[in-house]
Amino acid sequence: MEFAMLEKIGAKPSRLGFGCMRFPLNDQGGIDEPRAEAMLDRAYKAGVNYFDTAYFYHNRTSEEFVGRALKKYPRESFYLATKLPLSMIHSLDEAKEIYEGQFRTLQVEYFDFYLLHCVNAGYWKMVKETGILDYLIEQQKLGRIHRLGFSFHDSYEVFEEVATYRDWDFCQIQLNYMDIDIQAGMKGYELCCERGIPVIVMEPVKGGSLATLSEEITAMFRKARPDMSVASWAMRWVGSLDNCAVILSGMSNEEQVEDNLATFTHFEPLSEAEMKVVDEVREAIRARTFVACTDCKYCMPCPFGVNIPGNFRMMNDYAKYSNAASLKARWNDMKEEERASACKSCGKCETACPQQLPIREKLHAIAQKMAE
Repeated sequence: MEFAMLEKIGAKPSRLGFGCMRFPLNDQGGIDEPRAEAMLDRAYKAGVNYFDTAYFYHNRTSEEFVGRALKKYPRESFYLATKLPLSMIHSLDEAKEIYEGQFRTLQVEYFDFYLLHCVNAGYWKMVKETGILDYLIEQQKLGRIHRLGFSFHDSYEVFEEVATYRDWDFCQIQLNYMDIDIQAGMKGYELCCERGIPVIVMEPVKGGSLATLSEEITAMFRKARPDMSVASWAMRWVGSLDNCAVILSGMSNEEQVEDNLATFTHFEPLSEAEMKVVDEVREAIRARTFVACTDCKYCMPCPFGVNIPGNFRMMNDYAKYSNAASLKARWNDMKEEERASACKSCGKCETACPQQLPIREKLHAIAQKMAE
């Protein structure tokens, strides 16, 4: 197993981290515990020593399960990461109650890596004003948190503000060969390099989208390396970045565990020629864009409530990655009035669109696709 030598924070985590938010499910929709525990055991015995969970994962059951599953192993033999759920906290007292409960749920006396979960501009303001950040810093001094960091979902500008606020032990960002310009992106990665902040990577395979590409694009990878899975290209791209200490994978079946172990047991960084293949794949995926929406939102608000940019983002992702399950889930998560099918063809959006996009035509195409 490949390991990261993080001397500054005194850690040697496996480059492959087990993300505990996508375990296999049983018929009742809960964690299939026998399968999930066997997967954790397989990864641990192969050298994986970094396990990442959170308060929310699996309807708040992941922490309890992970705590039980890892209890059989010596505590010092693995790194456990969990997070403070900022979206449900409004005060220091609420933060303390959840934080203390996590020790009981996970059955540990300290957290190896503890994160402010899903930091954005609003949550960042809240943790400073309520004293939550100061409290966690004090908890670290007491030894209950060994390394303090944050996971991030907002613009680069907000990331820069957070990353430069203090000397963080690490941070967790979304990064893959497609998402180089969103959220923190590569600019955020480079800032971390400058400041000596180790990066933990989430969504290296973009929620599975980079593991199930079209046959045409898959063939580009297979031509270069027929022995490598499509997903392994995404993992190797991130792993080839020196400051990406741990690459998290939310493994949901045994095949994914084995594929990731094969990638990181004898890790092979991408060669210059392979980097060019990834660049070509990136452009090929981008060329499949359904509509060239820049998400400027000049078309909003729609008089009838249609979420025009949201529909376009959803269909662009489907056009690029052919992920039907994700398309259906996002459509179902929309309110009925937000869906493309609610468009009344009034044309107000098109008069406001600086790109002069055929918005009505595209919305009707989305509605037709979803009806099919």
